[in-house]
Amino acid sequence: MNSGKEKAAQKLKTVRGQIDGIIKMIEEDRYCVDISTQILSAIGLLKKANIDVLNSHIRSCVKDAILEGEEEGEEKIEEIINIIDKYIK
Repeated sequence: MNSGKEKAAQKLKTVRGQIDGIIKMIEEDRYCVDISTQILSAIGLLKKANIDVLNSHIRSCVKDAILEGEEEGEEKIEEIINIIDKYIK
């Protein structure tokens, strides 16, 4: 596993712990604003993990596809464009 994916995996493990904590907060009927703050924190970390995965993909798969040839490179570039489009919506 490359370092980008390792970073993403670590972030996702942290998010898993955050989500467990959020569920506990809800079950304990904690203050809604505190719950919302924790949810936003988890969302932020998920976004950062996604960036790590995409960076890894661009630096390895996309780069290799571009070096292999025009068709493979175009396909990978199109994949990235589609992901970016989903990300900004």
